[in-house]
Amino acid sequence: MANSITFKQRLIGLQANLMSFACQLTSSREAAQDLVQDTTLKVLDNESKYVDNVNFKGWVFTIMRNIFINNYRRQVRSATVIDSTEDLYHLNLSQESGLTTPEGSFAAKEISEAIQSFSDEYKVPFTMYVAGYKYSEIAESMGLPLGTVKSRIFFARKRLQGMLQDYR
Repeated sequence: MANSITFKQRLIGLQANLMSFACQLTSSREAAQDLVQDTTLKVLDNESKYVDNVNFKGWVFTIMRNIFINNYRRQVRSATVIDSTEDLYHLNLSQESGLTTPEGSFAAKEISEAIQSFSDEYKVPFTMYVAGYKYSEIAESMGLPLGTVKSRIFFARKRLQGMLQDYR
């Protein structure tokens, strides 16, 4: 019980440091406060996993950093629009994609055509990767080893760069 009290006291003592770190990671004070709260809850939930000879402050800050990264990835994934058109014309292009110019729409069409020219073994993992899926998710959905998915995406990217050298 005394160990639990010191654990909580140490965590309370780090709140100012956590807020400072959260402000560096996030763009707003409100988001920083949410991150500190999420971190505090996660640390308290995982108190039993803490080992006494580990740097407490480092452990807590690592939890905060991981929460921030996971939240960021979740936001990016939810903001990604998966293009289900046959020619992949809208291949997850951002608002600042340059499509407002004729040259920009020509480039997007050429990129889509280049990707469509790939065989399915390269096109499917590459388009899933561009859509925001993790390598492990792609491997699981395709029933392939993780290394195979990574190499196919790598080779598809290299092939696309070679096909579109004019845009470099």
